[in-house]
Amino acid sequence: MSDGSKPTVLVIGAGGHGGTGARVVEQLLAHDRDVRLFLRSRGAHVDRLVEQGVQVVIGDLMDRRTLVEAVRGVDAVYFAYPIAAGAVPAAANLASALRSEGVSPHLVVMSMGPSAAGSPSALGRAQWVAEEIFTWAGFEPTILRVAALFYENVLVLHGHEIRQTGRFANSFGTGPAPWISGRDAADLAVAALVDPDRFADAKVSYPPGSTLLSHVEVAEVISAETGRAVEFEPVSQRDWQARLEATANDSPGVVNTAMAQHISAVGAMAASRAGAAIMPNPQWLEGIIGHPPVSFADFVREHREEFTPLQA
Repeated sequence: MSDGSKPTVLVIGAGGHGGTGARVVEQLLAHDRDVRLFLRSRGAHVDRLVEQGVQVVIGDLMDRRTLVEAVRGVDAVYFAYPIAAGAVPAAANLASALRSEGVSPHLVVMSMGPSAAGSPSALGRAQWVAEEIFTWAGFEPTILRVAALFYENVLVLHGHEIRQTGRFANSFGTGPAPWISGRDAADLAVAALVDPDRFADAKVSYPPGSTLLSHVEVAEVISAETGRAVEFEPVSQRDWQARLEATANDSPGVVNTAMAQHISAVGAMAASRAGAAIMPNPQWLEGIIGHPPVSFADFVREHREEFTPLQA
């Protein structure tokens, strides 16, 4: 393992869904860990992290050769694959590089609730296979299938239409769903990285969300916090997937066609059942992360400008 006095943690997925990766890095530094980032490119924000002592390895999960230097001598690995195609070859390349370097780190996987062999989401099925690869390779990963939607989804998937029209639509229906902030999800991962015994009872954990909100209530909170009426419209899975695919084709970026199929299928599955499969438990969550969970109203206040129209 690492030759230094502090454990070295390799962070793969520094962008991370919901901004989790950046928070993971911040909190690992606060816990006196050496942090090594595996990134596809380097920008000003990375330069600031380097000034704090963070190591950076530039590479690509689809190119196994670039992973060899990244995994050398690490004590722990945080793996968070984006909501996009490619999780299976990424996991295979990482597992292969770790085995070839003779490294057996504590591996924490930031997964998703719909990760399952029979998931209606193609990305959910792929994520399940990726997790199986780590197990087959002998790493006994800690898998965190967070059983909640991220607050950040509202901005990623609906921010533009909320700003432009004051309305948003998806296939989740009008029933309640569990939610969590990206910050709190990241802190769950850090807890698993710095104190593995927290999740030692089960290879796969389903950490609960912090609150239960329907999308109608999400719209009401945004309205109350911004002083502007925002409405939610339930639509079919097919309709929402088509809208997301159009967005992905017209403005390539965070939203992609694989994500369109994934999130619309997850929404339809949620709409078809009464209530959450795993109920939120803010008290349990606070006990793990060490602070009260972020509320959705807090999140909207922090991102208020991103929910309101640009001023001329």
